[in-house]
Amino acid sequence: MGHRNFHFSHLATKLRNAVLTLAMAGMWTLAWAVQPDAPGNSAFLALGDSVVFGYITQAGYAYVNPDNFIGYPEYAGGDLRLNTANAACPGETTGGFMSFTAPDNGCRPFRATFPLHVKYLSTQLDFATNFLQTHRQTRLVTVGLGANDVFLLQNSCAGNPACIQNGLPAVLLAIYTNMKSILSSLRATGFHGVLMVVNYYSLDYTDPLETGTIAALNQTLAAAAAANGAVVADAFTAFQAVASIAGGKTCVAGLLNASPQNQWLCDVHPSQSGQQLLSDTIEATYMAASKGGGN
Repeated sequence: MGHRNFHFSHLATKLRNAVLTLAMAGMWTLAWAVQPDAPGNSAFLALGDSVVFGYITQAGYAYVNPDNFIGYPEYAGGDLRLNTANAACPGETTGGFMSFTAPDNGCRPFRATFPLHVKYLSTQLDFATNFLQTHRQTRLVTVGLGANDVFLLQNSCAGNPACIQNGLPAVLLAIYTNMKSILSSLRATGFHGVLMVVNYYSLDYTDPLETGTIAALNQTLAAAAAANGAVVADAFTAFQAVASIAGGKTCVAGLLNASPQNQWLCDVHPSQSGQQLLSDTIEATYMAASKGGGN
């Protein structure tokens, strides 16, 4: 998932001008070091947005080192004994994944200011296809995209429910088209491992508008996955099961990060327990797909 209303503070400017030049060089070297560096290595390539990245809202100086942000790829890669390359970018949209001219929800300004887990200057799709062409023993590719497209709609509607509902069909159609193209491009590299789409959880399962919107997004992602021989890791159901112990409130169940403004409220990003639940869901989906012969 992404982040709403992404803004940069004076702190970010100071970091870029005073600290980042020296820090980023060393950190990017470390980021590349954790990637598989030979075609024979068994790899896990994680693609997507801020959920995949492990993003934390208003994390200040922590942004200069991507190792401060741990997402489900790091957990799943370790458990599955795969070398992990987390190429995610906070705020990435399905269109921005493929093109620098497509609408964006904060990925481009973030990566212009702070390092990602891995360094690349291209679009995320170009990085991914090059990675798969040079790492032929990649076993698993996960894609977590789509929420930022919906956030852009919500922002343009200023949260008006009628406006969101009226605009949602066109946004979902664009997501479906873009995801089909992304998944097809990944397969076209000759990748024969498990291709997985990770769907989204509801922030509040008792909210019919929130949950209905996420369900519609997930249906769209599932359709794109089915059209390209990909499996779906069902984060929606996994989070719902845990949230049920808290009356359907994902935040109260401890699955989301606390809001910087109020520790008893949450933002949209998974806490570490949420990330581990995502990892467990992905691992179970991967093992089932592998036993079934992969994709």
